[in-house]
Amino acid sequence: MYDILKHTHSGLRWVALLLMLTVIVTAWQTWKSNAPYKQRLTLFTLIVSHLQLLLGLIMYFMSPHVQFGEGFMKDSVLRFYGVEHITIMVLAITLITMGYSKAKRQADDRLRGQVVVRLFGIALVLILLGIPWPFRIPVAGWF
Repeated sequence: MYDILKHTHSGLRWVALLLMLTVIVTAWQTWKSNAPYKQRLTLFTLIVSHLQLLLGLIMYFMSPHVQFGEGFMKDSVLRFYGVEHITIMVLAITLITMGYSKAKRQADDRLRGQVVVRLFGIALVLILLGIPWPFRIPVAGWF
């Protein structure tokens, strides 16, 4: 069960990243050229990111890599999965949720685009920092 969740969570990250990039680019175009705002794409990105969060939280409580014993903060891999990854990702998804919510309340499409570019852009940077890339986590098979 855990392996299925791990592979789903890992594969869905590429969908989430692609959606994030697409939303940021289209919001930038809306902001700069007064193109129509694509709220459905932003909503779909919000849904996928929340699905990722749900899968991640389930894995967090099932994972053998999340251990809160004595000295776990000294082990970089255990600290990453136990503290850093979840904190960064929850913060990023909070920004995505705020971005969607604030953009929805704006009256002007240009302001919607501006809000989405800023908040989703910060969230994208956080997500890229929080992903367990192979060059970041030294133990193979944990990502």
